[in-house]
Amino acid sequence: MKIILKEDVENLGFQYDELDVKPGYARNYLIPKGYAVLALPGIIKSTHEILKQRSKKESFLIEKSKDIEEKLKKLTIKIPVKVSKGGKLFGSINNQYLMKVLNEKGISIDKKFIRIPGNKIIKTIGKYQASIRLHRKREFTLNFEVFSSS
Repeated sequence: MKIILKEDVENLGFQYDELDVKPGYARNYLIPKGYAVLALPGIIKSTHEILKQRSKKESFLIEKSKDIEEKLKKLTIKIPVKVSKGGKLFGSINNQYLMKVLNEKGISIDKKFIRIPGNKIIKTIGKYQASIRLHRKREFTLNFEVFSSS
């Protein structure tokens, strides 16, 4: 049975993929859950048009992500913070704080695309890394340092 996926399905395919699956799997799981639709001629045609439009947008987004990556490579980020005697921060540094620092440097990235490994909050001074998702296919590892301002 031919179907078209409406969203990414793990171990099966990506959104707008045209697949041939067993009828029971399509009828009892994929279609009722909203993961897929039957591959009718009209739907196939509209899917191809969507993919053409998406490829144009995709190339623009890839170029934009390359530009942002070049800017990020040139940056050295050092974050001065107030620290107690034990080396602990007064407050913490998370993805939102990093977003503000990047915005001050002229790079606009939403906080949901910034990930500190382990989803942790930084509470001590030192050198750290954060991964920034620039595009579905592009990710950048940002190195930054947290140091005492006093």
